[in-house]
Amino acid sequence: MERPNWAPGDIDLERPSVARVYDYWLGGAHNFAADRAVAQKTLETMPELRGVVLNHRAFLRRAVRYLLSHGVRQFLDLGSGIPTVGNVHEIAQAADPEARVVYVDIDPVAVAHSRSLLGGNGHVSVLHADIRDWEGVLASDEVDKQLDFDEPVAVLMIALLHFVPDEEDPWGVVGGYRDRLSSGSFLAISHAGYEADEETEASRQARKIYDRDVTRMRFRDPTEISRFFGGFALVEPGVVRVPAWRPESPSDVEESGKRFPGFGAIGRKA
Repeated sequence: MERPNWAPGDIDLERPSVARVYDYWLGGAHNFAADRAVAQKTLETMPELRGVVLNHRAFLRRAVRYLLSHGVRQFLDLGSGIPTVGNVHEIAQAADPEARVVYVDIDPVAVAHSRSLLGGNGHVSVLHADIRDWEGVLASDEVDKQLDFDEPVAVLMIALLHFVPDEEDPWGVVGGYRDRLSSGSFLAISHAGYEADEETEASRQARKIYDRDVTRMRFRDPTEISRFFGGFALVEPGVVRVPAWRPESPSDVEESGKRFPGFGAIGRKA
């Protein structure tokens, strides 16, 4: 296929990526035929999946607003993805133009578009990196330029950690970031998963397609997700279904209710 002018030259147009499939589900335009094919295949199996993705995005917006209301003005958005409406810096800088954000993603398309979106915004940086390399991320020039770890920082891991398998120690990855944070900092997570024996056949089939064609996912239950918040005090209402975390309007609540396939929470470091 013809390479779009916004696609970096080293991108494999035939291989779907997490960020670009997610972009398609969100209604974005920065994806390729291979991304659209697998995204559409999963939607045919599990039509409610687009609503699930939109709910994770809505959780991000609510989380940032909550953090702003508690004085946070520095954000480290890990696995930030391809820019879409309601980016972290747009929300944060609407409240305080001096708010600082670092976006981190492994996908070069996500990084390229994040950089193009900034338009000379000196309080935002974009880092092309693997979030599992927490030492490299925290030692980067981009993080050093924007974030003062002597002051509270919010680490955002939205729809991210289900891509890190147990054998790669995602709890250790989170701990690496946690240990750099000062008192009063926050961790926000949304994560795919179900309670025991809840997963539907449609979800299993959609996950099978995604695991085969994009990358493997590791669903976790609330107990496993709570482990990510070691060293943090959970903010009320704790680890709950994504739509149930402090909804601001009826549109924040997904109709699938108690079987929503994902949980969200925010914790504060003492």
